[in-house]
Amino acid sequence: MKVLFIGGTGVISSACSKLAVDKGFDLYLLNRSKTLRSVPESVKILNGDIRDKESVNHILGKMYFDVIVNWIAYTPEHIETDFELFQDRTGQYVFISSASAYQTPPEKLPVTENTPLENPFWKYSQNKIACEQRLLQAHSHNNFPVTIVRPSHTYDRTSIPLEGRYTAVARMRSGKKVIVHGDGSSLWVLTHHQDFAKGFVGLLGNSQTIGEAYHITSDELLTWNQIFDHIAEAAGTEAHKVHIPSDVIAKFNPEWGAGLLGDKAHSMIFDNSKIKKIIPNYIATIPFSKGAQEIMEWYDAVPARQVIDYSLDEQMDEIIATYGLH
Repeated sequence: MKVLFIGGTGVISSACSKLAVDKGFDLYLLNRSKTLRSVPESVKILNGDIRDKESVNHILGKMYFDVIVNWIAYTPEHIETDFELFQDRTGQYVFISSASAYQTPPEKLPVTENTPLENPFWKYSQNKIACEQRLLQAHSHNNFPVTIVRPSHTYDRTSIPLEGRYTAVARMRSGKKVIVHGDGSSLWVLTHHQDFAKGFVGLLGNSQTIGEAYHITSDELLTWNQIFDHIAEAAGTEAHKVHIPSDVIAKFNPEWGAGLLGDKAHSMIFDNSKIKKIIPNYIATIPFSKGAQEIMEWYDAVPARQVIDYSLDEQMDEIIATYGLH
């Protein structure tokens, strides 16, 4: 099976690239060849920028792919470009959406693929929803062969799932307090990218998935208090947590707040029945306790990776000090 990934070297897509090759797919990557992650030897690299439509059209020429996956489409404008480039070049187009597109906060749990798409808080999610709507319209009116995939919070060893990444770990290791939104009891799902890949690669080339949407997540549920504690334990320290409401954080830092109010502040539990019907042997097997160890081993192996955002660090001190006065 001949497959093209637009991107293919990111946190999620790198694991999918490796597994696709392991399963014998003839994999091509179209990207700008800028990555920290290794690419399997058999992968064919097409150097190009998907934002430059004419150059991509020239690079692809008359090539046809059984599957094309765009890992880096974020706005309806990106989708329009993909229509023009790929409508006659593939038997399946896979759009990477986001589980943050689901109703936020959800009226009921667990979330299924039939949960309404509605996020009034986060522009990123609103754009993903608009992309999905346009793609399903194209599927209905023009028979465009789209499959929609909605990852939730997926990570690899380079990804500390906390605001500021290593900045938060540095605070823990120095004995400083770390900010946990809300009371830390909301439920969250973290999915290792290798687990995600097992579900994702099984969708490629499967005609039953055309016109359908799937989320692919772990079934492990964690509170944010537990997530902080797992990372602290892997870092050989403790998390001195201070709990601050998400709307207070948003007043200090609107960007951080948008991700909280539009996603992480609300409990999310996913029903993975739909993906398991298509791929009966799909199961996520890597708990976050193990994933946290992988993360800290990666950061500790090369001190240069331990980047601290001192501006954010100071702002965290300010938030803690100011909120503590009320």
